[in-house]
Amino acid sequence: MNQNFPKIFDVIIVGGGLAGLSSAIHLSKYNLNVLVIEKNNYPKHKVCGEYISNEVLPYLEYLGIEVFDLGAQKINKFELSTYRNKILKSDLTLGGFGISRYTLDNALFEKVKSQHVETVQDSVVDIQFLDDEFSVVTKSNNTYKSKVVIGAYGKRSAIDITLERNFIKNKSPFLAVKTHVKGNFPNDLVALHNFKGGYCGVSKVENDTINLCYITDFDSFKAYKDIDDFQEKVIFKNTFLKIIFKNSTPVFERPLTISQISFSNKNPVENHIIMCGDTAGMIHPLCGNGMSMAIRSAQIASQLIIDYLQGNIKSRQALEKAYQKSWNNEFKTRLKVGHFVAKLFSKNQLADVIITVLKWFPMLLPIIIKKTHGKPIIVK
Repeated sequence: MNQNFPKIFDVIIVGGGLAGLSSAIHLSKYNLNVLVIEKNNYPKHKVCGEYISNEVLPYLEYLGIEVFDLGAQKINKFELSTYRNKILKSDLTLGGFGISRYTLDNALFEKVKSQHVETVQDSVVDIQFLDDEFSVVTKSNNTYKSKVVIGAYGKRSAIDITLERNFIKNKSPFLAVKTHVKGNFPNDLVALHNFKGGYCGVSKVENDTINLCYITDFDSFKAYKDIDDFQEKVIFKNTFLKIIFKNSTPVFERPLTISQISFSNKNPVENHIIMCGDTAGMIHPLCGNGMSMAIRSAQIASQLIIDYLQGNIKSRQALEKAYQKSWNNEFKTRLKVGHFVAKLFSKNQLADVIITVLKWFPMLLPIIIKKTHGKPIIVK
């Protein structure tokens, strides 16, 4: 162990994605001893829709991150199409921006280092809680101790098995594919185009690059020999996607993929660990706001942990109860609406009917979008 490490940290953060790094910066502003344990190095591309609602802009600015200085694209228009090529267009009232995880995560990591937060590149294999203290064990056989642990290690991890979390016991049918391309696409538009068995998000990120990220179920995918075959025979049935894919040049040598994506219910607090981001719960990408939820959950967790460590929250039980309540108030409705909308659009014939109804009653779409997004974060 690093000789300069404290005997016990105030907070250990397991995972250095959006939620973990945002929490680390926030907590460091209060002179807390914070350790971030992340298995990957930076910068790194991740499978992600890479669209973020403007609700998090005030908080990112508080953390010292100016996304538009990093090249983020302002987005205020939305398109939605069915696999039969019916399309709906709308303005995004709150708006958002497009930025890659490669750039944003790295900017957050650089800020973490400048705040003198300790970082370790390693994998966590166990988290134990005994006598009001955490012991976090890594693959390198190091043990780090802390008063509080934040779990921010993403959608699915081996540590979920160790912690015996309920959702990990069930196989998930979903997989996702993401690539960056160069081509023609409006800077101010985020599009969600459905195809049989899934949907694809399209938006611009920095460097005039288009992010293409689609999710499908394994049963739909396994009937085809590879990604190219699946795209040609399934995805390209959506004319809008065919035009985008066929008239663009890949930036990546090969697409990134992940499997076993779970949208099952998770608990925001498990084994006394405060869970953030996708570790606490995932919204369907069809409603496209997972990055904002990760950042917002980091703010909620950080502020409550600060209150706890400063003695304003009197017990660990009260901390956990407060976080559970705040998390549910902020995200439970979003997740329910997201699951419901995704289920409706998975029924292809019904999707066409929904598009028609939304065209007849255009005031409904902003209401649905509002239900899957939050209000601009107020920084205290």
